[in-house]
Amino acid sequence: MNEKKKVLSLFSGCGGMDIGFEGGFKCLKRSINTEIHPNWIEEDYGDWVRVAKTGFETVFANDIRPDAKAAWVSYFSSIYSNANEIYHIESIVDLVKKAHAGEKVFPEDVDIVTGGFPCQDFSVSGKRKGFNSDKSHNGGKLEVDEPTVESRGQLYMWMKEVVSLVQPSIFVAENVKGLTTLEDVKEVIEHDFATAADGGYIVIPARVLHAANYGVAQSRERVIFYGFKRKALKDNAIGALLNLDSNKDYDPYPTPTHSFNIEGERLYPFVTCREVLANLEEPEVTSDIAQTKYSKAKYMPKGQGNIEIKLDSISPTIRSEHHGNIEFRRLSKENGGTHLEELESGFEQRRLTIRECARIQTFPDDYQFILAKTPYNKSVSASDAYKIIGNAVPCVLGYNIAMRLTENWDKYFK
Repeated sequence: MNEKKKVLSLFSGCGGMDIGFEGGFKCLKRSINTEIHPNWIEEDYGDWVRVAKTGFETVFANDIRPDAKAAWVSYFSSIYSNANEIYHIESIVDLVKKAHAGEKVFPEDVDIVTGGFPCQDFSVSGKRKGFNSDKSHNGGKLEVDEPTVESRGQLYMWMKEVVSLVQPSIFVAENVKGLTTLEDVKEVIEHDFATAADGGYIVIPARVLHAANYGVAQSRERVIFYGFKRKALKDNAIGALLNLDSNKDYDPYPTPTHSFNIEGERLYPFVTCREVLANLEEPEVTSDIAQTKYSKAKYMPKGQGNIEIKLDSISPTIRSEHHGNIEFRRLSKENGGTHLEELESGFEQRRLTIRECARIQTFPDDYQFILAKTPYNKSVSASDAYKIIGNAVPCVLGYNIAMRLTENWDKYFK
């Protein structure tokens, strides 16, 4: 892969997948397995590293959340001087309708489309309405009684429409693992994606990836869909993708790098919360604004978000939640806290800070989420930050996906 490949990012949020597809960001050194990927580290700072660039560049990003755009633009302004113009704050439904009406909405010569279409309707922690979602594409309530193709649960169909319009060499779609256990939803989505551009895409069987097997200190499982443009593929790549069991070298799914719920040669031990959160000062003394902000919601004996993270294991899923459901960094002894050394040192019971959630999601420390004034002129509150961080794909998982495609690009395409 010689020249940079152009990425069109949908449902971009605050850019976890986009950062992963760009590369060049800082992360914990232990998150990168240099035995398997010796060339992935560009700069070494000791416990932290800067990973190599991927060969992809973001030319279009999109979401309906103004706070997500504000945070994205603030971070990506250091990479792109026109970051504010790259990010479009309209519903994908409206963008596609404009394009069908003849407006020039999407860039030309797009190589890859990525998108984590909304997952609330497929999540096991939600109401699981799936295709029958009663939420509209712009986040509000549907004004009709029956679900329509413009409902939130059907937005992957509009991602398929974007693929049909821009016809990239490949598309990557992402959603929650819960989708795979909801009737035949996974198979329906695979079939629908395969109809993009009049059936011009080979859609391989979707697979669930556990983030902890890729250096992320978090219990986060996501189903990934890949579609390849048949006309762009080399002849031998077509056969290989249709029979991946016999052609592992063509498998687009990234090779696991860490051992959480799998075993294998050269795998590193899984990354723990203790490692990820090391060297962070307490909120009372830090100069990092994101580390000063944390939910003050009271401890409840029952209910989501009222457990303490295990420092020597991975964290629960960082969810897109408001203050009351954010896990505790530590509980008091009275509430069953187990981090006795910290408690005896005088550290108080508190929930995870914004920065701690961001680190668990593998966002770099130079991503500032709490913004009073931004290039996009929208402030981002602590409550906003919790939600957009929880919605994101972990940057390091996105990086593993991107680097696998970088390595295989010339094997796939003419």
